[in-house]
Amino acid sequence: MKKLKVMIVDDEVTIVEGFKRLFDWDKHGCVPVCEAGDGMSAINQAKLYQPDIIIMDINLPIVNGLDAISMIREQNPNITFIVISGYDEFEYCQEALRLKVKDYILKPVKYEELGKVIDHIRMEQFHVVVDHKTTVTEEIKNEDSKIIFRFIAYIQEHLVEDINLQKLSLEFHMNPAYISQLFKNETGINYHSYLTRLRVNKSKTLLTTTDKSISEIATAVGFSDYRVFTKMFKNYTGMTPSQYKNHSDYSATAVLTNNNA
Repeated sequence: MKKLKVMIVDDEVTIVEGFKRLFDWDKHGCVPVCEAGDGMSAINQAKLYQPDIIIMDINLPIVNGLDAISMIREQNPNITFIVISGYDEFEYCQEALRLKVKDYILKPVKYEELGKVIDHIRMEQFHVVVDHKTTVTEEIKNEDSKIIFRFIAYIQEHLVEDINLQKLSLEFHMNPAYISQLFKNETGINYHSYLTRLRVNKSKTLLTTTDKSISEIATAVGFSDYRVFTKMFKNYTGMTPSQYKNHSDYSATAVLTNNNA
């Protein structure tokens, strides 16, 4: 899987240099290709370099970060945005939500948190939707990639089951160790991490779109133990399932209230 190109946008040079020198880009399958210190430069650089991901500060000179995101989206709607900001205010979060940014991270940025967000973005590049026909978001370039897509399609269809490496090996007649190595080589994350994140992401959808209890959702995404589900969910989102559901309900209500005002 190709490395994702990243652009860093922040008017604080020390923050930009910190990202470039201290964040483990190779580990997360990315490479920084350009940077900008103001919103207008970000718009121009995005057009020139066509990055896959833009890490964008909000408080920028000339054009602020949120306006820059809106303008860049007009040029290239396929770019994924991660907003970083010192503003912990609902109006900024709400606007970022409207612009469909991938995540909103408060400064000072924890590199571990950023890494999890980028890993999730990489995972989505391999996302497969199985519903009569299969849609993939990245061109299949070699035989290993074709095998990985078959694995992912199977995993999504059997998410409620205990789909460990041994079960995959029996289903596809391959060595478990080989499957494990193939997953790491092609996706940048190991099999267990991929499966857990897929289950957590599915549970997030169920929490916000259904009236199922948290226990029912845990079972629906393959967790037999409610406590393990809650722990894993909090590890990946920073919130318990209940907190996530309440937060999503509050955000949706606030947006509706604002639209009706």
